[in-house]
Amino acid sequence: MTVVYVIVVSMLVAAGALTLVRLFRGPDTLDRIAALDVFVVLIVGAGAVYVAFYQDVSNVALLVAFSLVAFVGSATAARLAAHRERHR
Repeated sequence: MTVVYVIVVSMLVAAGALTLVRLFRGPDTLDRIAALDVFVVLIVGAGAVYVAFYQDVSNVALLVAFSLVAFVGSATAARLAAHRERHR
């Protein structure tokens, strides 16, 4: 079962690297906001892999709270960016 965790974590790291490329090279503000949102999802996914590997459910509430705060933040940032684009 350890091989599965190693494969999942390596895929998360590869996805994180590609997301960071999009974050730094994104031509638009909305691209960067979407990249940050994907990066937060990857962090929550890595936390879920940690919970599954160590069978420690004490961090599940932290993962849920982090994902909710990230969702509200990305929705707010996207709304602000769209508002700025309309008023240009």
